[in-house]
Amino acid sequence: MSRARKVAVAGLGVAVATGVVTAGRRRWSRPTSPVATSSRVGRSVRLAAIGGKAGGGWAKDRAARVFADADRRVELDEARQLRTAEQVAEALGSMKGALMKLGQMASYLDAGMPEPVREALGQLQQDAPPMSPELAAGVVEAELGSPPDVLFAEWDPVPIAAASIGQVHRAMTKDGRAVAVKVQYPGVDEAIRGDLDNAGLVFGAMTMLFPGLDAKPLVAELRERLIEELDYRREADNQRRFADAYRDHPFIHVPDVLPELSTGRVLTSELVVGARFDELLTWSQAERDLAAEAIYRFVFHSLYGEHMFNGDPHPGNYLFHGGGRVTFLDYGLVKHYTAEELAPFEEMIDAWVLDHDIVRFRKIVERVGLLAPDQPFTDEQVADYFGHFYALVERDEVSTIDPAYASETVRRFFDATGPHGEIMRAANVPPSMAIIQRINLGLYAILGELGATANWRQLANEVWPWVAGPPASALGRAHAAWAAGQRRTKRT
Repeated sequence: MSRARKVAVAGLGVAVATGVVTAGRRRWSRPTSPVATSSRVGRSVRLAAIGGKAGGGWAKDRAARVFADADRRVELDEARQLRTAEQVAEALGSMKGALMKLGQMASYLDAGMPEPVREALGQLQQDAPPMSPELAAGVVEAELGSPPDVLFAEWDPVPIAAASIGQVHRAMTKDGRAVAVKVQYPGVDEAIRGDLDNAGLVFGAMTMLFPGLDAKPLVAELRERLIEELDYRREADNQRRFADAYRDHPFIHVPDVLPELSTGRVLTSELVVGARFDELLTWSQAERDLAAEAIYRFVFHSLYGEHMFNGDPHPGNYLFHGGGRVTFLDYGLVKHYTAEELAPFEEMIDAWVLDHDIVRFRKIVERVGLLAPDQPFTDEQVADYFGHFYALVERDEVSTIDPAYASETVRRFFDATGPHGEIMRAANVPPSMAIIQRINLGLYAILGELGATANWRQLANEVWPWVAGPPASALGRAHAAWAAGQRRTKRT
């Protein structure tokens, strides 16, 4: 790689970090004019500045809360609440818009990212102020026809969690069901659509650095997936499909949706209580291994068995109950596949893992568009680059996914100065494979942090339907018994 290209790559990371991180050090204040910046470049600059200001301001207030008494904490919290749609649009334009979403999606990839990019993404991950109780209640009333204290037997005006484009409130239905109500920030849909209008600029710069990347269809695919996430009706439908697919499963749980209390901007579902990821990290290694196996099985059984992929493998989207039982949350970013779309993945697994036929594997990679057929790389170079992604399931043995493996997986996508930089820049991401890369960029980062240990080849043999291997663990036997019961039910 030339020195000029190295400088360009480093400069891009530094520019992103400077634009976001430096802005975060300034005090946030509402703009004097509500007129939105119209140009694409102006919008990008505004987003970076507002995102940093909003996040930095809220972080400063959180620090102040540590030294405040109870009354003062309430005063500080109320002072930071967003009370109008205009404030939401300004403060959350990037903090809860597309850039915030991208920051959330990449926040746990720290170990494989260059330092300037890690710092920038960390700034995008700052918590933004919540909506005021009145504003949140107004959204519920506008969507469901009555204020929440009328619709529900009990309503907690203080949000219990922040979602990517909304916040979650605890409530009790009039028939006694505990529920989680996700309320979308007013105006965030316009903010995200505006952010996505600038996505071409980002991918245009990436094309200069990675000539093999066909940016236009990739941008279109990511745009479609993110816009779908704005519609909670679509998310509710996705969640229902997953809940039905895993109904009565012994260790995989998906909360049920309450359709009568859900709309395009309000999503009400069963409230589940469990341990968060940070708490799981304090449990025994045996418990972490069971949780990791459940996550692995959920991802790959959903993909190959149900032809659905929940594209948000994120630490915040799991609740853990011990013994490998896991509740899976957040179904806004879901990709549904046809058998024809999944066929290339199966072909690549057959060629590389089952037959270890490098020549055939390369032909498949070139045919599906991951690598152009005229690239001057040897078969050994192609095998050296792509083989890493199959290393876990290549051998029939117990192995541990550690942070080093997860970091190397990320570097294969982003480190243009590393030993695989030339082939990385020549590689492409076809649209149908864009979201599924979250397995490489998200799932393995999570499993690496858990230090997950298993015979991954035997687990993979189970979840690959065309192999249909025997159960390889206690969870595998429980899943097999459940699946047999599902088949009997369908026959009757």
